[in-house]
Amino acid sequence: MSTTVNTTVANFETPLKFAYWVPNVSGGLVVSTIEQRTSWDFDYNKKLARIAENSGFEYALTQTRYAASYGADKQHEATSFSLALLGATERLNIISAVHPGMWHPGVLAKFIITADHISGGRAAVNIVSGWLKDEFINFGLEWLEHDERYVRTEEFINVLRGLWTEQNYSQSGKYYNIKDFTLNPAPVDVPGRPHPEIFFGGNSTAAQAAAGRTADWYFSNGKDLEGFKDNIAGVRAAAATVNRTPKFGLNGFVIARGSEAEARDTLREIVEKAHRPAVEGFAAAVKEAGQSTKDGKGMWADSTFEDLIQYNDGFKTGLIGTPEQIAERIVEFKKIGVNLMLTAYLHFQEEVEAFGRDVLPIVRELEADLARANGTELNTALLPATNFEGAAL
Repeated sequence: MSTTVNTTVANFETPLKFAYWVPNVSGGLVVSTIEQRTSWDFDYNKKLARIAENSGFEYALTQTRYAASYGADKQHEATSFSLALLGATERLNIISAVHPGMWHPGVLAKFIITADHISGGRAAVNIVSGWLKDEFINFGLEWLEHDERYVRTEEFINVLRGLWTEQNYSQSGKYYNIKDFTLNPAPVDVPGRPHPEIFFGGNSTAAQAAAGRTADWYFSNGKDLEGFKDNIAGVRAAAATVNRTPKFGLNGFVIARGSEAEARDTLREIVEKAHRPAVEGFAAAVKEAGQSTKDGKGMWADSTFEDLIQYNDGFKTGLIGTPEQIAERIVEFKKIGVNLMLTAYLHFQEEVEAFGRDVLPIVRELEADLARANGTELNTALLPATNFEGAAL
């Protein structure tokens, strides 16, 4: 029996959620010598996290990389950094990016439960199947071919969910075998959340299928409107086979300025000052993720040199212009199924606060108009609290 999948489903009642990339890696979020008033150290990030949660952001994603590279010479570990940020905030959900193959899922499940209790139910994970071959090889770890990495990832996520939700959990698989194991305490009981949220990204056919069958959230690299539709179709098709409804996040690099010309000039400067050797090195490394797939649909498979300057294709999403233009663009993505925008900036503290002050109110107005146009109302009870006490511009 065939399954029809709607690739343009929008939830008009539920407000969009917003996240930012935690800059726990030196060099900022573009591989360019342009000024970036952003720091990788904890004091900067603690202040940034507080600015973000006071500016309407609900999530932050801490990056995982072990061998600092591609224009960065320093890197903090994701889970410990996330735990520290959870302790420094009150409402922000912190997503730790982790690699199967470097973690055992049972150990990670226990770590996240502890972080969840410390934070009152705000810990989450982003499962990264891994594309940087040298990290695994130089650590002496097994390196799997592309599609096999997603077989392991799917088993990994099933172990996490099983240990978080069941007593005496057992699972027999190719990579993980769990026998009658119980983790106590269980994660915090958060209304509407069965367990800490599981995010998962990847553009390839194998990634989309695994995400649809197992993840709560699917993260996409930067995409234009049509590219995003194509990217999530495979996720929804896989999810439909097991009666699941994952939510969708999309990466975008934000350049909000007083005029579109000024924003475009900033983008032009970023590109002109690109650190060419670092970008070219990154391009060579990510061939393992995109071009190594059988159907050529992996991450970065069609990325240009300019795209790779923002190493998660953030320019492709087109969040570049005035606050009004960016808000309108964001709501266009909501119409086709985006539930969360994952954002990055040149100057994180100043621009995260400015985004909350200048862009988010317009987004909310447009969302309310969109909901009414579709015969419903935006559920404002779901909007996060804001309190603009962050860094002054």
